[in-house]
Amino acid sequence: MAPDFESLSNLLATVEQLSTSGSSLDGVPLELESSVRFAGLELTQAAGILLRLPQEIVTQAMIIFTRFYLGPEGGSHLINSAKVGLVSTLNRLVRLSFQDISAASLYMAAKLSADPQTPRSVCNVYAYLISAPTRKAFPRPPAHNPEAYYLSEGLYHAARVILLESETIVLRTLSFNVKVTVPHHIALTYLQTLGVLPNTPSSTSRALAARTIGYLNLALFSPQLLYVTHQPTTLAVAAIYLAAREACVKLPSTEWWEVFDVDREDLGFLVVAYRSCEPWIKSEREKWKERDCPLTVEEITREVQGTYPDH
Repeated sequence: MAPDFESLSNLLATVEQLSTSGSSLDGVPLELESSVRFAGLELTQAAGILLRLPQEIVTQAMIIFTRFYLGPEGGSHLINSAKVGLVSTLNRLVRLSFQDISAASLYMAAKLSADPQTPRSVCNVYAYLISAPTRKAFPRPPAHNPEAYYLSEGLYHAARVILLESETIVLRTLSFNVKVTVPHHIALTYLQTLGVLPNTPSSTSRALAARTIGYLNLALFSPQLLYVTHQPTTLAVAAIYLAAREACVKLPSTEWWEVFDVDREDLGFLVVAYRSCEPWIKSEREKWKERDCPLTVEEITREVQGTYPDH
């Protein structure tokens, strides 16, 4: 029987999707779009941590979130409601914002796993995170003021409507293709295949595995959108290559990456991209050090117009 490589592959973005997005068509500068995407990914990761979800599920949610905003038919950070419709709740029209798409991505990824989350749990966590007096770093807990993030029964039902509607919008935008294979377990399998991660790992092999997983986690925030431009097997090989060099672990002297169907050109590009992730993340946090990154439709609109606070 021929091996099933389809289960190890993901749907990748097309050239058109990478060159044009709904946000850019609506007038959002590329630099601002990258900043908003980064903030949304940070929010998704923080929510996953608070929900105590496995890294695999959080990674899947972050990839789904990234996919949603790709291409001219994808969501728009600026006028998302014009792209995906309006939701009627509590006798008013509410524009879907990035946090609704983030929550829907996480809720959907968890639903398809062994750790499904209830809508109430997801809504409570996002209400808690969004209530922070400042959004400079989502993982940081907000001020201890339960009233700021308490969801009454009425507010919860409104948030639940938005969550489920957002889930439908994400599914429709992605043509119901939300299958995501993450490279983390593939990388660990490859390390064992290369003989550097024995059944009884040493401190060196543990450090190598940790560095490898660390690079895969860091790449989720990459401005090059590595998770939607490269297959998980390729991402895993590049992370192993770079982690082994930094941990001074000797790998086979031959071009071992070719065994995993990765060519030297892709390997070199990803190594450079991995190394550029951390400096880029630091620069993003430094950019918004003095003020919050605009995240809602209204805030992004005002940022584009130059009227956002402390512009």
